[in-house]
Amino acid sequence: MKQIEAHIMGQTYMLACPPGSEQTMEQAVQRVDAAMCKIRDAGKIRARDRIAVLAALNLAFDVIAQESAPRAAPATPAADTNGTSTNEGLVHPRVQALLQRMQELLAEDGKLL
Repeated sequence: MKQIEAHIMGQTYMLACPPGSEQTMEQAVQRVDAAMCKIRDAGKIRARDRIAVLAALNLAFDVIAQESAPRAAPATPAADTNGTSTNEGLVHPRVQALLQRMQELLAEDGKLL
């Protein structure tokens, strides 16, 4: 495995990458960085772990939507920690329910992990 240096939301990460997949890994890093920065720049969420979860869910939803129904109708916007719309990406209602449940659990102890 080859090691590459990646920068996501101002943090540096050393990532293992299969030989010949460096360009694909760089594209993945750019997408994650862009998704996280977009959520952070919206100004409502500051916690890096919450930003990462929202970005991961939005990116995963996009992949699943493309795999299952490329011409699916638009879903509802993601909810931020205050329960208001962030318009950061379209999220399926089931993902939105998961986000709400996560917020409830996080409110209890304030920690994701």
